[in-house]
Amino acid sequence: MRFGARELVLVVVLLAIPVASYFLVFQPQNEAIEVALKEIEHKERTLEKLKQETARTDDLARAIEQFEEKIADVEAQLPSDKGVDSIVRQVSDLAVEAGLASPALKSEDPVPAGLYFEQPLAMSTVGRWKDSGFYEFLLALERLPRKTRIPSMKLKRDSKNDGMFEIEFTLSIYFQDGDQS
Repeated sequence: MRFGARELVLVVVLLAIPVASYFLVFQPQNEAIEVALKEIEHKERTLEKLKQETARTDDLARAIEQFEEKIADVEAQLPSDKGVDSIVRQVSDLAVEAGLASPALKSEDPVPAGLYFEQPLAMSTVGRWKDSGFYEFLLALERLPRKTRIPSMKLKRDSKNDGMFEIEFTLSIYFQDGDQS
């Protein structure tokens, strides 16, 4: 068998076809597959982050729901502006039950306190130290179903009457504006 130019061209063409196929078909396909795999990996990471954020969103929704319930509980303890007078009557009754004189009351201007208002009431009363349940009076004030606080208190002994004392305190009552509801 003779190996001439024709056969040599045939062998070169036969070898060139797979090499050309590699560079013209397979290498671009491999690059496209690599790009697609990177894109899939990126999308999987993004999807994982999205799942985590969605889980956090559910947790945040539960937390918001709990906060709304707590706010509703606090608001239930806030009287409307029309309910402040009933609390003043309760405080007066508590003082009389504790053996103190019915308190004198001076209402001050309401003060905005966030979304609500604080009504400071300057109160003063007198009583006998032995006969009064001053401490029980303070405990009863603390147990009132409404939100209140005592920002200032003065307790003075009456030098003229032995055993008598005078209490001056500011009772702040929190309430909602009737127009908000």
